[in-house]
Amino acid sequence: MAITGLEGAPKADSRSSGKLGLVSLVALVVGSMIGGGVFSLPQNMAKGASPGAVVIGWLITGIGMLALAFVYQGLSTRKPALDAGPYAYARAGFGDFVGFNSAWGYWLSAWLGNVSYVVLIFGALSYFYPAFGAEGNTVQAIIGASVVLWITHALVLMGIRQAAIINVVTTIAKLLPILLFILLVALAFNPPKISIDFWGTQTPDLGSIMDQVKSTMLVTLWVFIGIEGASVVSGRAARREDIGRATIIGFVIALGVYLCVSLLSFGVMNQAELAGLPSSASMANVLEQVVGPWGSVLVRIGLVISVAGAFLSWTLFAAEIPYRAAKEGMLPKIFAAENANGSPAGALWITNIFVQISLIVTLFSNSTYLALFYIASTAILVPYVLSGAYALKLALSGEGYGAGERRGRDMFAGALATVYGAWLIYAAGPNYLLMCAILYAIGVPVYWFARSARGEKAFSGIEAVIGMGIVIAAGIAAYLMWTGAISAL
Repeated sequence: MAITGLEGAPKADSRSSGKLGLVSLVALVVGSMIGGGVFSLPQNMAKGASPGAVVIGWLITGIGMLALAFVYQGLSTRKPALDAGPYAYARAGFGDFVGFNSAWGYWLSAWLGNVSYVVLIFGALSYFYPAFGAEGNTVQAIIGASVVLWITHALVLMGIRQAAIINVVTTIAKLLPILLFILLVALAFNPPKISIDFWGTQTPDLGSIMDQVKSTMLVTLWVFIGIEGASVVSGRAARREDIGRATIIGFVIALGVYLCVSLLSFGVMNQAELAGLPSSASMANVLEQVVGPWGSVLVRIGLVISVAGAFLSWTLFAAEIPYRAAKEGMLPKIFAAENANGSPAGALWITNIFVQISLIVTLFSNSTYLALFYIASTAILVPYVLSGAYALKLALSGEGYGAGERRGRDMFAGALATVYGAWLIYAAGPNYLLMCAILYAIGVPVYWFARSARGEKAFSGIEAVIGMGIVIAAGIAAYLMWTGAISAL
């Protein structure tokens, strides 16, 4: 397989068996976005907001994420030689070291997130088999999670296309119980119920409308992560134009699901009732209110299928990004190893070994893993900002545009996506961003080793300054965490 380079370099010569069509790409986008979070939306949204504030929150999120979807749609066709989405765009726009950090942050966030997915599966199964524990971190649960991890590992090693086909099946399977929930709750919807204290003015604990909207944004912050899924595997797409189509279609499907689940629930239970539900799988409690206990069972089964599908999607992403970065010398070459099926075997083995180690850590110290997860979750937002900034840079400079081609929409989408991404990082909390520097600092010597092994200079002048800044920020964060001034939990 040819080395994937930047603009003007040869594209990866994917085997025909690895080509992904539109349906597979849409399933990857939907499957990665719709995981476990949707099943907790009724309680998570109502906990700090009235129905009116929830509507405003989804409106703001929808506009911001639509801009990001347009960014990935535009970049996929305007820069067809760039594969691996956020990493490739960051590198092309802002240099090798920034590109490496985009790949590094994305990879860390992806595999640490996968730990939470597989633990959540067994936490949900504890409803049927209590020995797994509500937190999914008992000995039995970790053994089960490890089995799921290595079965998924084997599926991906069989070939990306084969794994993507299975992902299509799991995506359809996860959507069926969610759509049934929407249908049944819509039939039971009671308009007077949602109109009760629509703006939360009679519930002082909710605060102002602005406070309520902010609380919803902290929830919607995470449910669209994965919108870049088709761009991540762009090097394996059968048709370049399908990448942008899959991104927009996946966004529309996810937004529709999230809106229906969160808003229709207010027509079955009021804000106070929803807020009082258990945060995990609150959809189950809402449907149980409508149809009885079998509704709760249905939703919990749907949760397991949904999270398993998301786990498969993110296993693909967690391997693909470092694989592509290693092919271009940004990571040690072991990450670039392939097997006979064209799967990114080296990156996959390294990734899942770290996942396995983290599963063991959750058994003895769940709080340690959660601290890492919360920090790494912020890291994935940085590649979003860089993607928007690159799209804006192209639109302003005219690079990749034909003579007289209009650039206004792309300028607006790029600017909005950049500002929105930056706001998301702020909303996640500046402390988390500071603590992210610790994870990024670990990557600095990894990058130096990869570049040196190729006989290349690791850092330019400005890149050396950026690297030093990351290390200094990491030192400050470590000191503040040691003194207890900041905490991830």
